[in-house]
Amino acid sequence: MTLKTKDLTGRVVVVTGAGSGIGRELAVHAARRGATLSLCDRDEAGLEQTLDLVRSSGANAEGQVVDVSDAEQMAVFGKTTIEQFGAPDLLINNAGIAVIGGILDTTLADWGRLLGVNVMGVVHGINAFVPAMAERGGGHVVNVASAAGLLANPQLGGYSATKHAVVGLSEALRIELAPHGVGVTAVCPGIIDTAITRNSAYRGGDAAARKAKTAKTYARRGYTPARAAANILKAVDRNRAVAPIAPEAHVMYVLSRIAPPLARRLSALMAKVAE
Repeated sequence: MTLKTKDLTGRVVVVTGAGSGIGRELAVHAARRGATLSLCDRDEAGLEQTLDLVRSSGANAEGQVVDVSDAEQMAVFGKTTIEQFGAPDLLINNAGIAVIGGILDTTLADWGRLLGVNVMGVVHGINAFVPAMAERGGGHVVNVASAAGLLANPQLGGYSATKHAVVGLSEALRIELAPHGVGVTAVCPGIIDTAITRNSAYRGGDAAARKAKTAKTYARRGYTPARAAANILKAVDRNRAVAPIAPEAHVMYVLSRIAPPLARRLSALMAKVAE
């Protein structure tokens, strides 16, 4: 059964990376629609701010400080959530990080962290919550990937690789969980004005200048996390397999499938402009 998010009264929603950006706005939107919330983030201050926001709208919400790359921490988060609220109706694996730079400039430590948060963080979320969802029968899983998971970007080499992995994982999981009535959506937001551009590590030359340019570009683009969150929930309502959000993500999605050579040229041009 497809989960409908217009009214989430009596529904349990889990959001990782809820301390800022899209994760925070997803929590706020769910709270306004009546959901019970279990939230986590590694940033305690940001998580508390989100909890204050959702509780101010009357939501029953709990939060835990969790590093999603830590399997044990995520297992505890899942266990305590399910014991308190039951299996989630909507699981949103949102937590993610970025390293800006080419593959040759990305260190092994960078790779470890990217894979730990962006890939294994999603795996840990699935392991912690999805067995209970499948056993009950029903619900929906959202794995937040990226437009860079649709079209490779040489200035986001490691990040792009991890987000391609999330898309592939989500497609496989969707097929596996269909007999259990659990939907799965890979979300590919696009250029959204979140803190990820300010918090990312930049590799290669002129890091400070590139960071300032990227932040300015995202701010000028003006696609807010709140708008992204609303459209992500629409994708859940439609049970989309892969959901591009911002217009540029839709373009990348279409081109990557119908005109791969053109998509690669576009990617190279975008990377050149970003330098």
